[in-house]
Amino acid sequence: MAELPLQGQVALVTGAAKRIGRGIALRLARDGADVVVNYGGSRTEAEQLAGEIKALGRRALACQADVSRREQVESMFAVVERDFGRLDVLVNNAGMFFAAPFEQLTEQQWDTIMAVNLKAQFLCAQAAARLMRRQGRGRIVNLSSLGGFLPWPQFTHYCVSKAGVIMLTRCLARALAPEITVNSVAPGTIQFSGEPPDEDYIRRAPLHKTGTADDIASAVSFLVQSDFITGQVILVDGGRSLT
Repeated sequence: MAELPLQGQVALVTGAAKRIGRGIALRLARDGADVVVNYGGSRTEAEQLAGEIKALGRRALACQADVSRREQVESMFAVVERDFGRLDVLVNNAGMFFAAPFEQLTEQQWDTIMAVNLKAQFLCAQAAARLMRRQGRGRIVNLSSLGGFLPWPQFTHYCVSKAGVIMLTRCLARALAPEITVNSVAPGTIQFSGEPPDEDYIRRAPLHKTGTADDIASAVSFLVQSDFITGQVILVDGGRSLT
């Protein structure tokens, strides 16, 4: 049987219990990786996902941590080092999205979304880099967003946080080369079963559809396996950024 592309590697996916993060974690497991499933409050879903990954023949661990807090990030990575002995892939997926008209946007809302969407990626990348440097290689993929490119007035705080992720990605790609590659996947609208279709997005996007978690997971898988791509952002948006 041919060896899977990530056989013997260890991946950590933040915010992996649900939605896009869940899809990414399952895809990396199917590619052969053992997976650490980070979660904030969704313990039941995270443990269920870890069970599914184990059923694929991989090692898996559900690990709770608020990734916007350094002490919890450090504790999580210490567990990864203790239980797995290495870290090959970090996917910074954890994020938050909510509307707030600019003139009513509070300082607390601003600080919260910057902490979850941007600070957390900085903290996790810094902790991961130490492990990856030690073994001489690593892959970091940051989830940004179409909102990091397009100005959405009702989501100014969100757009700014995701634009920050894009620049963080570019800076880290230079800072951590050549051992570690750092790239970003920028999703457009991703919909899940039971959600009403985003008709406006479907009309505007050249491909006339929204995306799925598998679309994002495939892009992450591609970047994780590449040895010659760093500092790049892949827009997975059905062409919406063109209109």
